[in-house]
Amino acid sequence: MPITDYLERNSRLYPNDVCLVEINPSKQPERHVTWREFNLIETAESDKYRREMTWREFDLKANRFANLLFTRGIKKGDKVAILLMNCLEWLPIYFGILKTGALAVPMNYRFSADEIKYCLDLSDSKMLVFGPEFTERIDQIMPELGAIKDFFFVGENTPSYADNYSEMITYCSTSVPPVEIKDEDDGAIYFSSGTTGFPKAILHAHKALMCAARTEQHHHSQTRDDVFLCIPPLYHTGAKMHWFGSLVSGSKAVLLRGVSPEWILQAVSEEKATIVWLLVPWAQDILDAIDRGDIKLADYRTDQWRLMHIGAQPVPPSLVERWKKVFPKHQYDTNYGLSESIGPGCVHLGVENIHKVGAIGIPGYMWEAKIIDENGNEVKQGEVGELAVKGDGVMKCYYKNPEATDEILHGEWLSTGDMAKQDEDGFIYLVDRKKDVIISGGENLYPVQIEDFLRAYDKIKDVAVIGLPHDRLGEIAAAIIEIKPDMECTEEEINEFCMDLPRYKRPKKIIFAKVPRNATGKIEKPLLRQIYCGGSLVEAQTTK
Repeated sequence: MPITDYLERNSRLYPNDVCLVEINPSKQPERHVTWREFNLIETAESDKYRREMTWREFDLKANRFANLLFTRGIKKGDKVAILLMNCLEWLPIYFGILKTGALAVPMNYRFSADEIKYCLDLSDSKMLVFGPEFTERIDQIMPELGAIKDFFFVGENTPSYADNYSEMITYCSTSVPPVEIKDEDDGAIYFSSGTTGFPKAILHAHKALMCAARTEQHHHSQTRDDVFLCIPPLYHTGAKMHWFGSLVSGSKAVLLRGVSPEWILQAVSEEKATIVWLLVPWAQDILDAIDRGDIKLADYRTDQWRLMHIGAQPVPPSLVERWKKVFPKHQYDTNYGLSESIGPGCVHLGVENIHKVGAIGIPGYMWEAKIIDENGNEVKQGEVGELAVKGDGVMKCYYKNPEATDEILHGEWLSTGDMAKQDEDGFIYLVDRKKDVIISGGENLYPVQIEDFLRAYDKIKDVAVIGLPHDRLGEIAAAIIEIKPDMECTEEEINEFCMDLPRYKRPKKIIFAKVPRNATGKIEKPLLRQIYCGGSLVEAQTTK
């Protein structure tokens, strides 16, 4: 069955229940009122600050957009691109595309104009839905987008070459599109995160979307009483596939447009959030703000918050230990996944396995996993090899890139590019990205292990370890260290702290600088290699 069936079911069973809320903290009024109180103020300003939608409204908007697409010639198999910040319109647009049998093509909101054009061309998109944040970028490439037949704009001040989404769907039918969608039909194209070069187009079938929904709901046991606070961008498989748990359970989700410890905790408090998915830096910022006294938990309602989970990157055990001291009643979970495996959950720790913090977990619900050597053979327990996964969420291919597809797809198994090992209980631990392994004097150094060690130092906010060229050793480990605000730290302090590491693992160079991360929280190591190794970004990306 297609994922759209869940939306139609919720519309029938819970038509008047609120399913989505958008909170835009930048529109908060100057006078001090709670979000609930402000929502009762009937002004145009309040509509910009907090908006909500019921399941019935959601489904009808999706139907209207689907029928609008039909009038523009969109048919099953066509591609429709979405370039929007998180907003209340995002998911109805996505589901409207799916209901036509066309493929949804979500795009990274950090893409430059050239990257937008590249991805539109690569995906063969025929239509683009975009918001005001991207007008300038689209204007730059507009003359070169001949394949895009229609532009729909979400917001005010619609460009002359686009139609306004909200105005156009008003006149469209709310009838359910008469399109048969099968599990093996193409459903969506996502783009790789760009940490390994120009994005690749990842083609997923409808069965992959359904796999993500069922896996997420099984892992985190969402019920109708849960409220999911969604902060990461919906264009990425991670955020949307976690939201799919709310779709399956028919429960409410809150889209928070902005990230700060205060905004996150206020959203938890005012919207009574029970589940929050955080990235490592956000969790760290919350704890640091509490430690500094900038935030007092007594000012917020958090008793109902039952689960905090993290994904998208390795999670330092020290961070989880700190979190549990501040929030001792919280369940904790971590999910491992990649866009090629439809986002989170192909490997999953499980809330019952808090004693295994540091591991990414065991194969997720409806998934298999193994650790293999360079010949595809399983390694012995405890040995380091490449993690491979198998399940309905594995991509069909890299769209129009058979060579890259053949590199990572081997039958039904997907080679992840992550080096891992398994303990005696079957729990999998990430060692590092295959391409990020540093070979120094013949020894393999795994940056994640060094990063986890350094993050335990109380002055360090974030850290990234990369390999720098070295005449004698080939490469040496360099640690780019971001210090917490209002703190000072010296290279001597770091070197002293690293004395507990084996000599060959100690960073040979310390660099104090900001650690860049992309929108999904991953460290942008290609950018760091470009900065500190010299050469172009492409050259830096191919040094490992």
